[in-house]
Amino acid sequence: MITIIDYGLGNLASIKNMLIKVGANSQITSDPKLIIQAEKLILPGVGSFDRAINRLHENDMISSLNMAVLEKKIPVLGICLGMQIMTSKSEEGSLPGLGWIDADTKRFFFEKDTGLKVPHMGWNIIKKAQENPIFRDFPDESRFYFVHSYYVECKDSENVLMKTSYGIEFHSAFCKENIYGVQFHPEKSHRFGMQLMKNFVECI
Repeated sequence: MITIIDYGLGNLASIKNMLIKVGANSQITSDPKLIIQAEKLILPGVGSFDRAINRLHENDMISSLNMAVLEKKIPVLGICLGMQIMTSKSEEGSLPGLGWIDADTKRFFFEKDTGLKVPHMGWNIIKKAQENPIFRDFPDESRFYFVHSYYVECKDSENVLMKTSYGIEFHSAFCKENIYGVQFHPEKSHRFGMQLMKNFVECI
């Protein structure tokens, strides 16, 4: 059973539908007890960093998440904002993140003459930085769907799984032990997104 964390921000139904397509049972919950009892967790997110952290506090999820992820070592996948709130802090807000990985969340900033718009929106290629079971059976360059104005920068290169270029090269997927994060939206990324979710279910 995959537990999708509901704190009021995220494409929960889309994620659940993608899990159905890969043959996985899932539940959507905001119950801290079910979070601690989960086999695997998905932490989605759409919106702002501080609002996400506040919503987790308001729903008394922080301690249960820390117990599940840091103590029980339950595998967790953060998607988009869910990835970003796993970091220490963000240039988007003033609140500390969950701090599960030594990384910061930074804002895209481009000069006007570059022609690059923020948010970074649409399909882009991810390039493999290192092998990991969650990207099993992927070609060296695969396409995923992105929508974000902020990006994650890991401080330890050993945590970086994938890189993507958009004006700069940023870290589009990371891993630290049982903790996984992806900046793109696998639930919107067709066959590559389906393969990633299948790998998370079967290989992690």
